[in-house]
Amino acid sequence: MALTFNPKIFDDIEKGKKKWQKELEKVFAARPERLRRFATVSDREIKRIYTPAHLKDQDFMESLGFPGDYPFTRGVQPSMYRGRLWTMRMFAGLGTASDTNERFHLLVNQGQTGLSTAFDMPTLMGYDTDSPKARGECGKCGVAIDTLKDMEDLFAGLPIDRITTSMTINPPASVIWAMYIAMAEKRGIHRKVLGGTIQNDMLKEFIAQKTFMCPPIPSVRIIVDTVEFGTREVPRWNTISISGYHIREAGSTSVQELAFTLADGIAYTEKAIERGLDVDDFAPRFSFFFNSHLDFFEEVAKFRAARRMWARIMKERFKAKDPRSWWLRFHTQTAGCSLTAQQPYNNVVRTALQALAAVMGGTQSLHTNSLDEVLAIPTEEAATIALRTQQIIAEESGVTNTIDPLGGSYFVEALTDRMEEEAFEIIQKIDDMGGMLSAIEKNYPQQEIADSAYHYQRQIDENQRTVVGVNKYVVDEEIPVEVLEIDEELERLQIEKTNRVKTERDNSRVEECLERVGECCSGDENVMQSLIDAVKADATLQEVCDVFRKVYGEYRDPGIY
Repeated sequence: MALTFNPKIFDDIEKGKKKWQKELEKVFAARPERLRRFATVSDREIKRIYTPAHLKDQDFMESLGFPGDYPFTRGVQPSMYRGRLWTMRMFAGLGTASDTNERFHLLVNQGQTGLSTAFDMPTLMGYDTDSPKARGECGKCGVAIDTLKDMEDLFAGLPIDRITTSMTINPPASVIWAMYIAMAEKRGIHRKVLGGTIQNDMLKEFIAQKTFMCPPIPSVRIIVDTVEFGTREVPRWNTISISGYHIREAGSTSVQELAFTLADGIAYTEKAIERGLDVDDFAPRFSFFFNSHLDFFEEVAKFRAARRMWARIMKERFKAKDPRSWWLRFHTQTAGCSLTAQQPYNNVVRTALQALAAVMGGTQSLHTNSLDEVLAIPTEEAATIALRTQQIIAEESGVTNTIDPLGGSYFVEALTDRMEEEAFEIIQKIDDMGGMLSAIEKNYPQQEIADSAYHYQRQIDENQRTVVGVNKYVVDEEIPVEVLEIDEELERLQIEKTNRVKTERDNSRVEECLERVGECCSGDENVMQSLIDAVKADATLQEVCDVFRKVYGEYRDPGIY
C-alpha cells in the first residue's frame, strides 16, 4: 500500500515551496546563507527541507510496515524497548584476567546487563605473553589470555549461565571460544545454555582493522567451522558478529560501512551454505556490530536501512523462510575515532549523542565509550559515567516510550531510502567482482576506505569541517583527566603464571591434542571439538594458533599505495 497522500497535496506543496523560496531569497539578500555545504559527516549533501513529495512513491508496508514485521525497518521486535531495553554491554579489558574480573563485577553491580571483553594485542594476534613478539604489550589494550586458567579467572564469580558474554576477537576467536566453553563445562554449565557472541569476523580484518593470522580462505573455513559447531552444539551463541564498526573507525563513510558489512555477511552465508548447512539453521544466530558516529540522523537512517536491506537479502537472495533469519540484530559502539584528546570532557557529550542515535535507530545492545579512551584504558570513574549515559537515556529521556519515534519523518525516511540505494550499488559492484573475497584480493574496499579517510581528514585540516576543541573553539590546556596506567610488573607475573601451567600439565597429552587439531585443519573435519579438548589439556593460545599458522601459513598485508 502506497503512502496515502491526497494527490492535491503535491500541487499545494509545490506552490508552497515556491512561495517559501521567494521569502528565502529576501532573507538571504540581507543575510546570506552560510557558504559551507550542508552535508553529513560522510559528506552526503542534505537538502534545505524535506516534504511528503520525497516519499510519494514509497509503499508503506513494503518499505516500513510495523515493528517485528518484514522488512523490519522499524525494529525486529514487535514491542522493542517497551518490552525490553537494549543490553547495556560495556567493553572492558585491562591487565590480567583478575584485573578485568574486578572491572566486570564493578560494572554488573552498577547495572550493566551484559559482559563485553577486550583482549590485549598479543591475544588478538594469537601469541602468549611470553612470546618475544608480545613483549611490552601485556594488558595494555585489553586483557591477556594465554591459558584456560586465565579464562577461569576472567569469569570467576560471574553468572555466565544467566548473563551473555561478548568477546571481541578475530584470528584466534575459535580458540578463545573453545576456552570459554571448556571453562563453563568445568563449572558444570552445559554448552547448550551458554549465550553470547564472538566477533569472529576476519573479512573486516583484511579490509580495515588489520589483525591477521592466516590467509583469507582458511580463515573463513575456520569461521564456518564455528558456525556449524554452534548451530549444532551451542544454539544460544552468536558465532559471528559481522562488524562494520572497525570499517568505520578506519575512515569509511556510513554507506561504505553499511555496504561492506552486509557484503561480508553475504560472503559468510554463501560459505556456510556451501558447507551444506541450511540457511534457516544458522542465519538466526548471525549478529552484527555497527558504529554510531557523529551525524545523528545519518546514523539513525543507517541502522534502519541495514535492517531492511538484510531482510531483503536473506529472503530474496538466499530464500530463507524463517522470519528470524531475516532479522538483523546488532550491537552498537559509539565512535572511538570521534573522541579527542583536546578538551576530553567534550567526549561525554559526543558519546551521549551517538548513544541516542543508536537507541533511536533500534539497537539491541550498546557500548558507550568513556571520555578518556583516546588517552588510555578507561578509569573506573570514566567507565561508570559512560554506563550512566545509557541509563539516563533509558530512564529519563522518554525516547523509549514509543517505537521508532523518528519513523515517518520526511527527512529520515528519505535518507534511509537513499542510503539503501547507494549501499546496494556498492554490493552490486562487489558481486560483479566475484564476491567479497575477490574484492579484498583486488583491494577494492581497502582503497575506498583509504580514500574516504583522506577526504575527511583534509576537510578537517582545511577547516571545512568543525571538530570542537581541535580546529575551532581551541584553548590552551593541560589534559585535566587522570589516566589509568598498566603496571609493567603485570607482564612478569603473567609469564610466571603461564609457565606454571606449562610445568604442571601433562605435556604428552597436550602434544596429542595439538596433533589432532592439525589433522582436523589439514582435512575437512570440524576443528572445534579438537580445540576444546586441547585447551582442556592446558594447551596455550599460541600453541594452538601455531598449529593454524603451520597448516595454513601466515598472512601478510600486501599494502596499497
